[in-house]
Amino acid sequence: MQPVQTPTRREMDILKVLWELGPSTVRDVHRYQFQAQDIAYNTIQTMLRLMADKKGLVSARLDGRTWVYTALFSRDQIAARFVDDVFDGAGSEMVMSLLRSERVSTDELDAMRAMIDDARRKNGRQRQGGVS
Repeated sequence: MQPVQTPTRREMDILKVLWELGPSTVRDVHRYQFQAQDIAYNTIQTMLRLMADKKGLVSARLDGRTWVYTALFSRDQIAARFVDDVFDGAGSEMVMSLLRSERVSTDELDAMRAMIDDARRKNGRQRQGGVS
């Protein structure tokens, strides 16, 4: 089995549809995201086939005469891989990069702070032998 390759931007768009809808046909994916963008059905079909056969990003199973595709990695797994590949696993470097880009709203910053506080509380309970 070959190593999983990093998804392109368009492949990420397809993965987002599969995460949203779950296992889906080419027609499902095309209608949900790409029909309104004037991207050909055959383009999505080819991309899904390559994502299954060459890149290992999705699985494909035959249901009657229709192929059904499923994402092989969750959004969290792809994000963790991105942090590993781009920031050598340093999550703090990724956060600093986001903050330097000034693309994070104050509402998002507040949400991040709440998530960090929650993670700290859970981490503290685990160190003390508690179950979260």
